[in-house]
Amino acid sequence: MYIFSYKVEHDLGLAPNPFHNFCTLAVCKSSIRHNKNLSIGDWVIGTGSKSLGNTNHLVYAMKVEEKIEFNEYWKDERFKSKKPVIKGSLVKIYGDNIYHQDANSKKWIQEDSAHSLDNGITNEGHMKRDIDGEYVLVSQEFYYFGENAPKIPEELKDVCNKGRDMKYKAIPPEVRESFVLWLKDSYKPGIHGDPANWKDHL
Repeated sequence: MYIFSYKVEHDLGLAPNPFHNFCTLAVCKSSIRHNKNLSIGDWVIGTGSKSLGNTNHLVYAMKVEEKIEFNEYWKDERFKSKKPVIKGSLVKIYGDNIYHQDANSKKWIQEDSAHSLDNGITNEGHMKRDIDGEYVLVSQEFYYFGENAPKIPEELKDVCNKGRDMKYKAIPPEVRESFVLWLKDSYKPGIHGDPANWKDHL
């Protein structure tokens, strides 16, 4: 079991999207989503950052239960509620079910979303980075803390990534096991707080 760990610079409920009974990672972090060593049963965790003012805190953790392609994600009835509505609530604005291909031309479509330019114009930079990830990661065993991110115990701080991208092989096996035990013993799965950056909308 690997833990793929990275620092969360922006916490808006988009990446990850913890709403509608599933935690999904569909945009950003393509290096994790298409990683050839990522298997079902591995964990993805996002820890705090200087920009959020919560370094070494746990923003979220999700156990990877499914890896699905974008077109499948778009069509799956389970994830219909994750399609963005730009003039909707914050939960709707930050929907992550954004990408699919035209059935005939196979051209990629980016729906009007938090990753689009104004007036729903495709943001080519975001689209390329997002679809390079190939897969959407899906979990029902997840812990999302957002603005209530707890401090990670000192003895488990090796799960935190100090660099810009992510780490997984560098986390010692015993730390991985201890981290998951701490998480399950200390918290129940589900949502424990709103996204930290939602206060910027107030």
